[in-house]
Amino acid sequence: MNAVTPSGFRDVLAEEALARETVVRAVQDLFAAHGYVPIETPTLEVMDVMRAGGRMPASPFKFFDSHDDLLAMRPDVTLQIARMCATRLAAEEGPFRFRYTQRVFRETEADNQVQARELTQCGVECIGVAGADVDAEIVKLFAEALSLAGVGSFVLSLATVGVLRALLERSGAAGPWREAVLEAYHDSDFVALDRLCDAAAGRPAAGELPDAECAAPAYVEAVRNLARIRGGRDAIDAVRALVAPLGCTADLDAFQGTYDRLVEAGLGDRLLVDFSVISSFNYYTGIVFEAVSPYLGAPLGSGGRYDRMIGTYGADRPAAGFAFGLEQVASAAAAEATGPARGERPLRIAVPKGSLAAEAIACLEEAGLDVTGLSSPGRSLVISNPGVDYIIVRPSDAPVFVALGAADCGICGKDSLLEVGADVVELADLRFGGCRFVVAESAGTTDAIEERYRKLGSMRIATKYPSITRAHFAKTGTQVEIVYLHGNVELAPMVGLAERIVDITATGTTLAENNLDIVEEVLASTARFFANGCALRTDDRIVDLARKLADAALQHDYAPIPGATNPVR
Repeated sequence: MNAVTPSGFRDVLAEEALARETVVRAVQDLFAAHGYVPIETPTLEVMDVMRAGGRMPASPFKFFDSHDDLLAMRPDVTLQIARMCATRLAAEEGPFRFRYTQRVFRETEADNQVQARELTQCGVECIGVAGADVDAEIVKLFAEALSLAGVGSFVLSLATVGVLRALLERSGAAGPWREAVLEAYHDSDFVALDRLCDAAAGRPAAGELPDAECAAPAYVEAVRNLARIRGGRDAIDAVRALVAPLGCTADLDAFQGTYDRLVEAGLGDRLLVDFSVISSFNYYTGIVFEAVSPYLGAPLGSGGRYDRMIGTYGADRPAAGFAFGLEQVASAAAAEATGPARGERPLRIAVPKGSLAAEAIACLEEAGLDVTGLSSPGRSLVISNPGVDYIIVRPSDAPVFVALGAADCGICGKDSLLEVGADVVELADLRFGGCRFVVAESAGTTDAIEERYRKLGSMRIATKYPSITRAHFAKTGTQVEIVYLHGNVELAPMVGLAERIVDITATGTTLAENNLDIVEEVLASTARFFANGCALRTDDRIVDLARKLADAALQHDYAPIPGATNPVR
């Protein structure tokens, strides 16, 4: 028998357990000193109860019990506390201040990324109190807890969701466009946001993007620009100048009040006003914040105000809180003790091999970087030039290197980002490397394939891109069996391995030479510049590089992708 723990789970041995216990004790004593009392919630919840609270922060483990109830292992504690306050504590006046240290369980969504599936979450929730004072109390407590846990260097990115909500509600845009904008903000996808705003402005390449004909142009441009505002108090002033003429300053005064209180508390050098940090719109209603370390590629924790969540379970109450991962702060503290922070070392850029390489290098050079030796690296996997390290990878690997913090930023096609599903921030469409994904079949076989599908209820699809293929056919409601191949996908229909294929093409020539007809468009893809979210918020060089690359891309007159009708989002 191979006695190993399940993937994503591990044993914690005595030395580490003692260190964790010391941190937990210190943090819980801090919370207790501020009037927060301990609570515990069950490991399992009814799935519908979890969903009622809004967008869940991660994919939970799910299973049916003997009563045929669909249960979820808790992926987060906040939803449970909201349910508890609305039911068990409905008759009590409050306010309540709760603290907890509990395990949470999250299913891995990306097969090719290493992720822990069991985490220890420490946090507090303040229920029944609203206003700038309590928001500042929560953020200060978060900062104190991180410092007690051994993290000496971190940045607190903060914003308020009220401004964006007000812009969307007053814009006159239809619901689908507004929801797509929220999704782009949630995914930190600046390129999708720009495409949506271009579509609303009636610019080319709208394609199948949600219709926003009724959106007022001034609101659309404000939605676009809001995501790029960052800084200190000056950023709040910039937001006010942007949205005040539109009457959309909702929550901005309270947010500014919170910011000023945090500066007075001595946290000014840790604060970054950044409206791209907004996420989970069915969850938060006011201030949102996230802590990142310049030594780590994943956030330490996050929090915010969620005044309407408790109302989904019963009587409404204002609420705010935060949570951080014990494992994350331990990793950040260890990295801080042994290595340099971002900004103190060369910028690490993942550069793709193959067909995208030449134009990627040209873009980087045009942005002012030293690319000496990059076009002819020989067997070298890392090219080091003044101020920058180029990590040479396959395009499909670039998102993984960046998401896990091995590189700060990178370049690859949108197709690779979609296939990998990595958690990165898409900053710029570089507008080269254009190609499209299509569904193709052997010429003259449409009727036979459709008849077979009517009889069997399923279709066999061969592809090198299973994630993109699965997502496409899920949207169309077509039942498929995916045959994953590494090359020569065109062979599959010819030898009876599959009825159709999903493959990438630039001109369609190879498909035509193999007697294959295109029957459906999947998506179009171009090269993207993207970054690790923590790197973006702790290293200004990435912001500067993104701006230069985007400006350079706009100066070039690129031909449209041949035959493309479905732009990526």
